[in-house]
This record gives sequence, structure tokens and C-alpha cells, in this order.
Amino acid sequence: MLYENGEVIVIKDVNPKAPVHLLIIPKKHIPSVNDLKEEDNKLVGSLILTAKRMAKEKGLKGYKLLINVGKEEGQIIDHIHLHLLSGKLL
Repeated sequence: MLYENGEVIVIKDVNPKAPVHLLIIPKKHIPSVNDLKEEDNKLVGSLILTAKRMAKEKGLKGYKLLINVGKEEGQIIDHIHLHLLSGKLL
């Protein structure tokens, strides 16, 4: 685990698609973006701000943030998570 606070954890992706590929995962179980509720607004912000923090810690000048929604679009785990990717996609 690379980082943890009361709301999220950050780990390296076990099947990276870029030289830097981190997963920012909320501790609260939410299957997909389609299952977000208004009360999850702060949590979604926390995911993005945690990604920003990790990018800064890694010294990244640029990066991509990605959330897959639905199996048709690559969501293989039924738990929302944010991908932080940097460098050429593999």
C-alpha cells in the first residue's frame, strides 16, 4: 500500500498499463459510478485530490485520471476506483 487515510487507499496496479499506474480506491463500497449518490460527492473529490497528492509525491508533471464504468468499458472489479496513469501507455 502506498497511501491510506480514512476514506481511501492507494496501491500499484498489478497489471500496469503505463510506467506509473496507481489505483485510488475508496474504503466505502460503491460498485460503479452509476451507483454514486449525492452524499458521495465528498468521497469523489477525495479520490481526485488523493490522485493529485500521489502525482505530486511521484514528481509527475502530467498524468491521466480514468474511471472505467461497466464491463463493456473495462471495469473488471465491482468497486469504484480511480486509475492514475503517467508515461506512455504499454
